[in-house]
Amino acid sequence: MHERILTVTQLNEYVRRTLASDPMLKGVKLRGEISNFKRHSAGHLYFSLKDEEARVACVMFRSSAVGLRFMPRDGMRVVAAGSAALYPAAGQYQFYVDGMRDDGVGELYAAFERLKNALQAEGLFDAALKKPLPLLPAGVGIVTSPTGVVLHDIKQVARRRHPGVQLILKPSPVQGEGAAEEIAAAIAVLDSRPDVDVIIVGRGGGSLEELWAFNEETVARAIFACKTPVVSAVGHETDFSIADFVADVRAATPSQAAEIVIPRLDELEETLEGLRRRLNRAQAQRMALLRHRLNGLLLALQARQPIRRVQQQRAAMDALLGILAARAESRVAAERMRLDALRGKLDALSPGRVLARGYALVTAEDGRLLTDAHRASPGDCLRVRLARGALGAKVTEVYGDGKEKAGD
Repeated sequence: MHERILTVTQLNEYVRRTLASDPMLKGVKLRGEISNFKRHSAGHLYFSLKDEEARVACVMFRSSAVGLRFMPRDGMRVVAAGSAALYPAAGQYQFYVDGMRDDGVGELYAAFERLKNALQAEGLFDAALKKPLPLLPAGVGIVTSPTGVVLHDIKQVARRRHPGVQLILKPSPVQGEGAAEEIAAAIAVLDSRPDVDVIIVGRGGGSLEELWAFNEETVARAIFACKTPVVSAVGHETDFSIADFVADVRAATPSQAAEIVIPRLDELEETLEGLRRRLNRAQAQRMALLRHRLNGLLLALQARQPIRRVQQQRAAMDALLGILAARAESRVAAERMRLDALRGKLDALSPGRVLARGYALVTAEDGRLLTDAHRASPGDCLRVRLARGALGAKVTEVYGDGKEKAGD
């Protein structure tokens, strides 16, 4: 009997043709819930459709995807139209979707929304309760799988940014049964450690089911009760979990979480140097201001010293004495001039001047000045004063004004 041996390519091609020729597999419409949704950079969509007991891999090429009126996402229930066929290169049976319409929210997504709304109403998402991250953490706690890429990515970022920061891992499964309880317990353990300043809780991307542990109420309440700031880094940038809403900070990826938490050493050193320069400049300005104020106070103090006031009063008195002396000298000079004028007038009217002109001063024996001839009698002795010397005389006759004798 001849042995028939097929290559893998032959087998896959045979199955492909068999499936392609089966009319039951064309124009099929499937109802299911989207899971593990991914959009390729070329525009193709890759996802799974699942129900309670099974799932099938699906692909929707860009030419069909551009006609969609909604954006597919994990947890969404849809009705997909297309055909089943084999992808020979991978030997994988999959459903090729030509069209798709929204069929409502899936059970997991509905549960996600119910818990999200309940916790939000309770205040677990309140922005006012978010704790600030430390500027320079000495220890960073990490809750993730010890074998996943998350821990490796965080270590890489930490070594690059600040090798001195200590990473403290509390390993935990990040999916599957019991994962939520272990994640919550790991958070509580790290929160109790005094050497942990901030906690990163995370895992890589995945489907809604794979990320579901981070949508459990147990994890949400563990994060909310944590006294240490918590950064959630669950999935990729487009993935959101309940843990993201409760955490103090949400990072798009675990690598970004490490960059948010761990400062760059060179930037810290540059900041410190800038602060040092500002401090020195501020100190110099402050010292200059205080020195200026001190000089002002010294001048004010000197102005208020008794000796300074005595000196000021003495200077004022000297000035007044100078003014007084000048005024007195001016007054004396004026009075001297006036006296000289009066002396001139008096000298002009003095008896000596009169006598020098030939007049004489006649007094009686009793010293009376004679101005009237009728007051003398013949025989009286008189004293006649001339400009030079004096004469004794005796009255022999008395005359009137016209040289006639008195009594004639």
